[in-house]
Amino acid sequence: MIFALAGNQNSGKTTLFNHMTGSNQHVGNFPGVTVDQKVGTVIGQKDCEVVDLPGIYSLRPYSDEEIVTRNFLLNERPDGIINIVDATNIERNLYLTLQLLTMQIPTVLALNMMDEVRANGGTIDTKKLSEQLGVPVVPISAIKNEGVQELVRVMVETARRRELPKVHDFCPAGPVHRCIHSVCHIIEDHAQSSRMPARFAATKFIEGDPIVSELLDLHRNDLDAIEHTIVQMEQDCGLDRNAAMADMRYNFIEGVCRECVVKAHESREHKRSVAIDRILTGKYTALPVFALIMLSIFFLTFNVIGKFLSDLLAMGIDGLAMAADRALTAYGLNPVVHSLIIDGVFAGVGGVLSFLPIIVTLFFFLSILEDTGYMARIAFVMDKLLRRIGLSGRSVVPMLIGFGCTVPAVMATRTLSADRDRRLTILLTPFMSCSAKIPIYALFAAAFFARGQAFVMIGLYLFGILIGIVCAKLLNRTAFRGKPVPFVMELPNYRFPSLRSVLQLMWEKAKDFLQRAFTVIFVATLLIWFLQTFDAKLNVVTDSAKSLLAMIGTAIAPALKPVGFGDWRIATALITGFIAKESVVSTLQILLGGAALSSLFTVRSCLSFLVFTLLYTPCVAAVSAVRRELGSGLRALGVVIAQTAVAWIVAFAVYQLLGIWL
Repeated sequence: MIFALAGNQNSGKTTLFNHMTGSNQHVGNFPGVTVDQKVGTVIGQKDCEVVDLPGIYSLRPYSDEEIVTRNFLLNERPDGIINIVDATNIERNLYLTLQLLTMQIPTVLALNMMDEVRANGGTIDTKKLSEQLGVPVVPISAIKNEGVQELVRVMVETARRRELPKVHDFCPAGPVHRCIHSVCHIIEDHAQSSRMPARFAATKFIEGDPIVSELLDLHRNDLDAIEHTIVQMEQDCGLDRNAAMADMRYNFIEGVCRECVVKAHESREHKRSVAIDRILTGKYTALPVFALIMLSIFFLTFNVIGKFLSDLLAMGIDGLAMAADRALTAYGLNPVVHSLIIDGVFAGVGGVLSFLPIIVTLFFFLSILEDTGYMARIAFVMDKLLRRIGLSGRSVVPMLIGFGCTVPAVMATRTLSADRDRRLTILLTPFMSCSAKIPIYALFAAAFFARGQAFVMIGLYLFGILIGIVCAKLLNRTAFRGKPVPFVMELPNYRFPSLRSVLQLMWEKAKDFLQRAFTVIFVATLLIWFLQTFDAKLNVVTDSAKSLLAMIGTAIAPALKPVGFGDWRIATALITGFIAKESVVSTLQILLGGAALSSLFTVRSCLSFLVFTLLYTPCVAAVSAVRRELGSGLRALGVVIAQTAVAWIVAFAVYQLLGIWL
């Protein structure tokens, strides 16, 4: 049997899913979209799986999450729905519940956070609530793992007996009631052939749902009759069709809550949250505190914890490579195969693998921000600023992560609800200068701007942001016309994070990085090794200037001459920078053979080169992440070409302007 876990965002859905499944879960994508699909086997129920649907507030098709949830319920027809409801905010949560009940699928209501309700003097009569809604109601506390086993037992029994929701008419006699029943009568046969419950289809059709309208495929006479009925309802109610449907549901919910719910006093959690928000979302304090928190996370990730663990893993990989080098030398292995293993696999793949601790550490902190409720505040604070350039407030998190590493930044775009916003953010994130470029900046700043290194570094970071803003404005008026999805998000009470959920997310991201990106990195590394090792006749070279890579560099060099650095060695360094940006420095040092950078660059070409490396294609690990999120290798290739073109144009402009100024 397959169960669907549905509920609002911040209702404890992920925590409940983790308790129900433990480690018996895997993560993929829903067909056709990059929205996460978590599937797990229920503990103690080997024949039962639960699918964690995206957190939504309604079944209206505004976002990918809502479309995914509705399509899964309509097309897959799971054996049961576990609808998790935040008991501390039951009125808003029940709005989705009423829509789920009309789908006529066996449903159990999981009333979460009941411990908080009781602690603050409130009560909910679960037996009476069950009678009012026509489905079983089970009180639970997901974070404390209370009532979860009882919930599973009730869900399995309900699904096996095929107990459908007994209540699906939520309005008394009146205009809305007449309208829904009239539409049901007209579309009944079409809904049945489309495998949709008639009442669900009727309410969605009244609300103007284009997908339902298309699936029903009604005749013109039927459409005219329905429109006449809806207009009559609007006139009788004095409300438009959407407001009338919402009013109908909330009137029913208010009646249910009057019968079943004794309101709690203002909770300690809410009082604490209000006090904290005076600082974290205050008019003058929100941005400085936000900047301080993110700087602290980046510092701890890239300079302390993540760096320490990354260096430790790099030392282990280097030690293993040295041991393998000695063993292969003692064994007398063929020098080419020896080079493949040491210079290809260990040097290339091992170098990228050392980023894993940084990614895991970063997501550890981000999952804490998510679980505590602060991530919602970040999006709220930044929404107004980002909306001016066509982005949603949620885009700020991936873009900030991009200053650390583009790979987790691209992966973090999954938090965006709309496909347009997600794709636009993915395109812009690589313009945020990642930490892997710091060695390049440091090397050139020390060589050419010894007295102003800090200003050069800061200037590059700010310049990357500026180019990102310009590109966002251009894309928003061309390929990504339109406005960001209306930004609606609950600001939940601050809560202590669940260690289990945090560790689960870390494991998922680590596994995702290893499984999805590792294979691409491995193949690309072997390709670069091959190009560095052989010449056009496939002879092993002793001088890198005669290698296939040098030939490619020589072919590319003329295209780089207008921007000030037409030497094949620079072109080769940029190619190896595609594997890892740090390779630009190591490649130049090897090819220069101890000569000074000034033998290849002037101050003018140095600044042009820094701008180019700031903006050109991200590393292969980031490109593989882009391919993963966009779901297409061609689109990822398009990102590489577009970013390199932007880098060339901007570097050319900088080089020409400096020629006038210097």
